[in-house]
Amino acid sequence: MAAGVPVLILKEGTQRTYGREALRANILAAKVLAEILKTSLGPRGLDKMLVDAFGDIVVTNDGATIVKEMEVQHPAAKLLVEVAKAQDAEVGDGTTTVVVLAGTLLEKAEKLLDENIHPTIIIEGYTKALEKALEYIDQAAVSVNVDSDEELRKIIDTALASKLVGHGPEKEKIIDLVLQTIRIIAEKRDDGGYDVDLDNVKIEKKKGGSLLDSQLIRGVVIDKEVVHPDMPKLVKNAKIAVLDAPLEVQKPDLSTKIRVTDIDQLEKFLEEETQLIKEMVERIAATGANVVITQKGIDEVAQHFLAKKGIMAVRRVKRSDIEKIAKATGAKIVTSLRDLKPEDLGYAELVEERRVGEDKMIFIEGARNPKSVTILLRGANDMILDEAERNVMDALHALRNILKEPKIVGGGGAIEVELALKLKDYAKTLSGKEQMAVEAYADALEVIPTVLAESAGMDALDTLLQLRSLHAKGYKFAGINVVEGKIEEDITKLNVYEPVLVKKQAIKSASEAAISLLKIDDVISAAPPKKEEKEKEEGEEEEEGGSKFGGNFNF
Repeated sequence: MAAGVPVLILKEGTQRTYGREALRANILAAKVLAEILKTSLGPRGLDKMLVDAFGDIVVTNDGATIVKEMEVQHPAAKLLVEVAKAQDAEVGDGTTTVVVLAGTLLEKAEKLLDENIHPTIIIEGYTKALEKALEYIDQAAVSVNVDSDEELRKIIDTALASKLVGHGPEKEKIIDLVLQTIRIIAEKRDDGGYDVDLDNVKIEKKKGGSLLDSQLIRGVVIDKEVVHPDMPKLVKNAKIAVLDAPLEVQKPDLSTKIRVTDIDQLEKFLEEETQLIKEMVERIAATGANVVITQKGIDEVAQHFLAKKGIMAVRRVKRSDIEKIAKATGAKIVTSLRDLKPEDLGYAELVEERRVGEDKMIFIEGARNPKSVTILLRGANDMILDEAERNVMDALHALRNILKEPKIVGGGGAIEVELALKLKDYAKTLSGKEQMAVEAYADALEVIPTVLAESAGMDALDTLLQLRSLHAKGYKFAGINVVEGKIEEDITKLNVYEPVLVKKQAIKSASEAAISLLKIDDVISAAPPKKEEKEKEEGEEEEEGGSKFGGNFNF
């Protein structure tokens, strides 16, 4: 080939950054995201106001919600967002910690890169430090008596400390609700631990009243009302048909026209339609059902026939609620009325329409599955209710984690300082540049007590030095009392606990995210589609499907 002829490998417009430049760009993106979340860590953490493209507002200090609502563009920052979401899905807590810790681990790694230490050596050092950190957490952990309500109340208290409902008279109410819920749904294992299925818990929100008016219902509550005024509003010993089928004559998918030549034909046509609906209702009544709950619609004629039979009916119920009702009552979700049999019906002691605030809701109590519960939250506005729901879920997750692995460590930055101290001792046993990587990892862990001290208005460096001194003397749970702005020799005496499961998962997730980003030395970004190409693609989609959103055909 002749010299000087350009060879195009990547598509025109593709951007490529590689080597240290790519690594630094990724580290910068992670640091910026960590910096955003840093101030919302801990009981004195500040809230973020997130405004979406439609002007809807979310005010929260919940790390998982912040990263979900923020429209992050940079691929490295997106990776951290995914890690935070995974942390939330796995243990339901520690999402802010994960992002802040991952960002700090990368910041420390950047300093090592400046000293010409290869990313592979940093990764090896971080991997060894992670393994040792998990070992040290187990050594420091203290067992908890999960059969004691008092112990569990302390766990919930810590989980709610930095939340909206963690202060004032509402706190005790929420703690009671969460504790009662967990006691109902927890199942004891042979090894003494518990299994907790949070799918058994439904959280329903209703505006009006205050959080103090919230209540726990042993069963399922749905935000719907009975479809016809003549239907019973209360059914005892309910036999419930749960349907994913409409109680109406199916309209054809395509637009059709029926030409009627005389009035008798029209009457016959309408009679036929009524007869079909009557047969549907007869089929339901024949099974012995006295309550019908369907995901689809119920025709006005069907409502009339159901009311005459004394059957309560509820329509257009969300799929997630349908599944919860089926699970709670032992019903089978039936997709065709032809298949409905008496054994498919669910059972509940009571199904009742009650007024809650301005609206009516359906309460299904005394269900076949006694572990099915609903927490009905009340509050002044949607913003408070949404935040209260997130807080309750965090508390439920905290209890689930402690019941799964009944061990705790000190909160308030105590365990992080302890781990940093142990890891610095471990680093001395290593030779070469790995030692520097392990020390950098230990320094990164101290970001948690540093941020807690800053948010409490304390001098961060002075606080950290005092904590190091106490831990060196053997006070393994010396931590920061963020509320009073001082250091405690044993933070657990103030009931500031962290479940071991959450702490382990947070450190693992943060370390793995940092290691993943350190492995990247090349970022190849495809060129965005040109305007003409985009229009051409959209035109092709419309030709294939009638429109981009599915076809409407008229014949």
